[in-house]
Amino acid sequence: MINEADLGRRAVPLGLGVLLVLQVASAVFFIVDIFSALLGWRPLAWRLYELVQVGAALSLILGVVATALVLRQSRMRLRRAEDAVRAARGAMTELMDERFDDWGLTPSERDVAIFSLKGLSIAEIAAIRATSDGTVKAQCAAIYRKAGVSGRSQLMSLFIDDLLGPGLQAAA
Repeated sequence: MINEADLGRRAVPLGLGVLLVLQVASAVFFIVDIFSALLGWRPLAWRLYELVQVGAALSLILGVVATALVLRQSRMRLRRAEDAVRAARGAMTELMDERFDDWGLTPSERDVAIFSLKGLSIAEIAAIRATSDGTVKAQCAAIYRKAGVSGRSQLMSLFIDDLLGPGLQAAA
């Protein structure tokens, strides 16, 4: 059974497709009209010419209106997507803060953990923090020990598991 949402999703592209065909036909009409005058072709009957010209103009106007509506809808979708990303980013930050508090990470370890989760290398983290590679390695080891994991990928998986929720369970 087709629900109303599916019908709406199918109707919009179909309507836009029809408008596109009308606009192409209108453009062809105007181009043929120009060339027929240049080449001396016999013009259409006046009434037919006027009807086609009015239809072409109306289809172009409808195309402009449809484009404006689609643009508005696209902007609204983009805004909703950006809002969702901001909410997810905020949720991730909140989750990280909670975990870091639970593990008792120091401010330096928090910074290193964030950089590590972002995928930066030991050398990159050391350069950003103006410390040695050895210091960052020691901080990473402390982070992994406090989190109860053996490395960066397991640390990341703790956060991914929380974000995915209980819906996915590992096969036994």
